[in-house]
Amino acid sequence: MSVNLPEILFGKVSKIRIAAISLSLLFLPFSEIVLAQGLSSSQIDDTPEVAAIRSVLLETQPTINIQSIVSSPVDGLFEVRMQNGQAIFASADAQYFLPSDLYQATSDGLVNLGEGRRNDIRLDLISTVDEADMIIYPAEGEVKATLTVFTDVDCPYCQRLHSEVSQLNEYGITIRYLAFPRSGLDEVTYPKMVSTWCAENRNLIFTTVSRGAAIPETDCVNPVANQYQLGRLVGVTGTPTLVFEDGSILPGYVPADDLAAFLFEDE
Repeated sequence: MSVNLPEILFGKVSKIRIAAISLSLLFLPFSEIVLAQGLSSSQIDDTPEVAAIRSVLLETQPTINIQSIVSSPVDGLFEVRMQNGQAIFASADAQYFLPSDLYQATSDGLVNLGEGRRNDIRLDLISTVDEADMIIYPAEGEVKATLTVFTDVDCPYCQRLHSEVSQLNEYGITIRYLAFPRSGLDEVTYPKMVSTWCAENRNLIFTTVSRGAAIPETDCVNPVANQYQLGRLVGVTGTPTLVFEDGSILPGYVPADDLAAFLFEDE
């Protein structure tokens, strides 16, 4: 998927605030994500409204992982926060539920009140990954920015992005790759990614396979499946998906020049 970054980003919005999170993740059992750190559950106030909302949700969605139920800025509307950073809204009588974000009108436009919290959780989850389990192409000279990229070696736009990694490095941008075989763990791409992450020289093999060349098939204890599950949790639905240093995400390919221009627009 290709993204026209200037059309999306170079308007009135000065920072990326793009959510690409599947609503199905609202009810994904948090304990099934092997890399997810244990987020502590907040105490849920036992008011009649909260008790009713909790009861209906647990009855209809037994696997839901509620972190807290709190009053929203809108009278009569409660925010149900999940342990994976998602939220839904519920009426006080627990009869209506809205799986969406709440926006506030400000002088700078509409502000997504939930995205900031998701960004923080996304960063916390990615921070659990040891950089030794990533494939990293470091910036040349001073590091001006670091992008974490969920990638698939068979994805054409991932391959196109990787062909410009050296250019991004010259701009002072470090690229950290995490594995996300977008077809799942039972398809042909998965063993390619395992072989890449198991290679003695992962950077060389990654570049080789990204050019469409065959690579030796190898196996080892590897992080590919865990990184795939992590990607699902943080909202990756396609590749490449870029995660910025503030935790916001941008799905799709962006030309290196446009990406650098956005990252350094304040300089």
